[in-house]
Amino acid sequence: MSRRSWLLLGLLSALWGSSYLFIKVALDDDVSPTAIVCIRTALAALVLLPVAARSGALGGLRRNLGPMLVLAVTQMGGPLLLIAAGEREIASSLTGILVATAPIFTFLLAFALEGEERASGLSLAGVVIGIAGVTMLLGLDAGGGVDALVGGLMVVLASFGYGVSAWFVKRRVHGVEPVAMVGATAATVAVAMLPFALISAPSHVPGVAALSSLAALGFLCTGLAFVIFYSLVRSDGPARASLVGYIAPGFSIVYGVTLLDESFTGATLAGLILILGGSWLAAEGRPPWVPRSAAGGELATGGVDVASAREAHRGADAAVLEGGAEGGDRVAA
Repeated sequence: MSRRSWLLLGLLSALWGSSYLFIKVALDDDVSPTAIVCIRTALAALVLLPVAARSGALGGLRRNLGPMLVLAVTQMGGPLLLIAAGEREIASSLTGILVATAPIFTFLLAFALEGEERASGLSLAGVVIGIAGVTMLLGLDAGGGVDALVGGLMVVLASFGYGVSAWFVKRRVHGVEPVAMVGATAATVAVAMLPFALISAPSHVPGVAALSSLAALGFLCTGLAFVIFYSLVRSDGPARASLVGYIAPGFSIVYGVTLLDESFTGATLAGLILILGGSWLAAEGRPPWVPRSAAGGELATGGVDVASAREAHRGADAAVLEGGAEGGDRVAA
């Protein structure tokens, strides 16, 4: 990767990692999850659709109206709403860590639905390791009893949505540029959420901090972030662009601890290591220090005939919303 690519990757990680901070600030000023999603996606669409129009990328949308509606639920509206609702009960830093489980779900879907391909024992071990990390965070680090547990599970369910959408895009969406698809789904979600946002509007005008957070969340953390992401996909490929999914949680922790006085315990660190390590192994089927060229041509001793998480992840890694894949597919943001 060039110096420019590394700088863009760092900026993208900082933007996506900050989205949980901005959500928490808005929630603390009584902005509802539906209003957050509505405003965030509307502002993102204002950034993404003009970019898609200038590049002539809107032409394929008509042929993909059905898939676009599916993605509006599984990749955009559903996950963003679950993340915002879940973050009412858990820390922003914990939210950022739990969202990083999306590659595990992408692998599990491939494992379950495409048995003609192969996955190594390391990929399967990654799933177990990642689940152990989620269990540790929800059982030991979430705090707050049942409400915090439910909130954490909402975020995990959002990550499952990213995994579903990554798998779906790879197989059902054809002939449309990702930036056009994401812009169109963002606009669709904004319109769908508008009535609920109006019903749940706070009784007071949100303060400057909340309004600024919403603007940053939409324009920067979603709109600009996806433009940067797809620029990296074009210049360096989806596999390298997807590294943002392993870097952004670190930023979410730094923001939460330094700006929101959130705690960072030994259990948090252990859960972070287990989730990121498990997600990497599930997606890549190799340790980080082993080159892909060396690992890709062979099946580990314990390999089994199942769908390749490496293949599913690379195709889907076009989106990591809050959230996650998409250069072909997954998004976490």
